[in-house]
Amino acid sequence: MITRRRFLTGTAAAAGGVTLLNRLQAADQIAPPNTQPKPQPPAEPGRDYTPVITPNNISLPWKIVGGVKVYHLVAEEVKHEFAPGLEAFCWGFNGRVHGPTLDAVEGDRVRIYVTNKLSAATSIHWHGIILPNGMDGVGGLTQPVIKPGETFKYEFTLRQYGTHMYHSHHDEMTQMALGLMGLFVIHPRNPKVQPDRDFAFLLSEWRIDTGTMRPNPNEMTDFNIFSMNARIFPGTEPMVAKLGDRVRIRFVNLSPMEHHPMHVHGHSFRVVETDGGQIPESAQQIESTVLVQVGSARVIEFIADQPGDWPVHCHMTHHTMTQMGDKFPNTIGVKPGKLDEKVRSSLLPGYMTMGETGMADMGTMGMKVPHNSLPMIGGPGPFDYITMGGMFTVLKIREGITSYEDPGWYRHPEGTVAALASTGQLSRDGIDVDLSPVKQ
Repeated sequence: MITRRRFLTGTAAAAGGVTLLNRLQAADQIAPPNTQPKPQPPAEPGRDYTPVITPNNISLPWKIVGGVKVYHLVAEEVKHEFAPGLEAFCWGFNGRVHGPTLDAVEGDRVRIYVTNKLSAATSIHWHGIILPNGMDGVGGLTQPVIKPGETFKYEFTLRQYGTHMYHSHHDEMTQMALGLMGLFVIHPRNPKVQPDRDFAFLLSEWRIDTGTMRPNPNEMTDFNIFSMNARIFPGTEPMVAKLGDRVRIRFVNLSPMEHHPMHVHGHSFRVVETDGGQIPESAQQIESTVLVQVGSARVIEFIADQPGDWPVHCHMTHHTMTQMGDKFPNTIGVKPGKLDEKVRSSLLPGYMTMGETGMADMGTMGMKVPHNSLPMIGGPGPFDYITMGGMFTVLKIREGITSYEDPGWYRHPEGTVAALASTGQLSRDGIDVDLSPVKQ
């Protein structure tokens, strides 16, 4: 006989069992604590996993020595281009800002040499990766600092999979603000599903004052460069996918201060991973925007079923501007009248009032800007000037392409582009438009 007491205690036991099962399933992703997992044979790209793609960057080459994957990172000053017309002396690895991506597989034994060619000591932290304490890379706490001219060796077995990062953990405010960071992607040893396209972006922000060529690491609130893989639009390389591809995009945020809500146009997606690992399918949220917090990662997946050129960008509107928008005076609604004419005739021959109707025209005026600076926003598009810059790129989905090279701008089927409405269309649908002149 089932009594109320037996029913309740049985239900509680069942719930406890489900909770325990969930915990065991979550823990199954990594080896038990206080154990050294046994390394597995190095996985082969293309056969065992789909290599990650880092737009505007590369994956760090490696070699196998005695069954161990060996990498070599060189920390050094790099003259880096954020977009044509804007360069800066940053700190990076192997001649790149940010450093090249470390692409590996769960169970790999990795040996990473780090050579310091900077003028200052440094150390490298493997953010989010489960490893022995002495390999964690915190200068002064878990290891001595790497002095200029020294090479340190890190070695550990990858006991988990996921989207991670590496960055300086010595004088972090200075060194990370100058760009000393990179991506560390660990693929599952036996993936249930492999994506057709696997993209990774490291999000960051910088303070580079107009006309200067050195990021300011002392900035805390007023950043003016917002980058994806240390590039800004129109210098960002597009993502290309075939119609029907399973697309994975990894967003990692190592900005000094700002979170970034990353938005994908034309598709909804599942948030499938955090920097802590895989999210159970029952808990995966369906979104079109995902908030990527400072020091964290979010991984999204979707089927590329809508052909076209789709924006992918941070939805903080000031993060899709470039350098010249910083501290621009607010002239919205100003009616200059004859002011321009008077100023040109008596003070500044080339003067014109700008911004009274917004910032959309700033990039197309062709006006001179200070050396090593960019106009406020944008770049040329297939129809008009694109009035977004900064943390912005394009996902290009095409049917029938035979390679993943940039296919150029999308050619829309006839009748599928928003266009000027004709008077006949307006009349047919009963739309009455007041055509009287706009008051100035």
